[in-house]
Amino acid sequence: MSLAGHPSPPIFKQGPTPLVRLLVLVSVCLAMLITDLKFRYLEVMRQALSVATWPLQMAAAAPADFVRNAAVYFGTLVDVKKDNAALRGRELEAAQRLLRFEQLEEENRRLRGLLDMGAAVAVKSVAAEILYDAPDPFDRKVILNRGSQQGVQAGMAVVNEQGMIGQVTRVYPVQAEVTLLTDKEQAVPVQVARNGLRGVLAGAGQGRLELRFTPSGADVRVGDRLVTSGLDGLFLAGLPVADVVSVDRDAQTFAVIVCEPVAGVERTTQVLLLSRAEAPPPRPAPEPEPAAPRKGRKG
Repeated sequence: MSLAGHPSPPIFKQGPTPLVRLLVLVSVCLAMLITDLKFRYLEVMRQALSVATWPLQMAAAAPADFVRNAAVYFGTLVDVKKDNAALRGRELEAAQRLLRFEQLEEENRRLRGLLDMGAAVAVKSVAAEILYDAPDPFDRKVILNRGSQQGVQAGMAVVNEQGMIGQVTRVYPVQAEVTLLTDKEQAVPVQVARNGLRGVLAGAGQGRLELRFTPSGADVRVGDRLVTSGLDGLFLAGLPVADVVSVDRDAQTFAVIVCEPVAGVERTTQVLLLSRAEAPPPRPAPEPEPAAPRKGRKG
């Protein structure tokens, strides 16, 4: 019986103390962790538990996934509508330009027929993609994924949608090397689109170009557009090359004219290779057959 409200002490021993139990359980857990880390004997159990709890995980993540997917869907829908409207506007502009180009081409053909001039120079083009920069850090060159097997030839002009970026300088069977306009060894014959003044545009390094050997009194202004002149026989005439950004007429006999490339020379990936297509040799005119002699009348 209890005295003064206190329970009577147990007659028999009730087992180890709680502290001993805690130490034993911690030791067992550590042994299981070390054994599993070494022998991976609980891997099958983990996989079974992951398969069993997969539906619960999916159900718990469903609300967050729904909200995220809905936000992405509506955001993408708005972007697609904007892109669609922009593409429609570009398509209309391209259609108008195509109609004007066809009209100008027809007029050009008629004028050439009236003036008895030869046909326009044919253009040979090859689409390519830039693979990587050349390994030489002192040259501004890139490697294309097209070569002689695809019709690439040395000297072809390399352009993008904005203008000229370089020239093919070396051709391999399946690759080609392009020297960019900003390379110090590259030079292009150009002319000022405003007045037709001709000159030589060369790379000056650091993404800049220089119009060399231009007299100080030449009519060149800041903002003038430089295009290819076509006098070298390789480049087509009229390809946009660079814009004049500064003109210094007091430095020396020749003016120091610094230009900036029109196209993203260092930032483009898809390019088009252009050159003058070789005209087929003219066919020789057939020789006239000798006329048969007529028999004279008898007197």
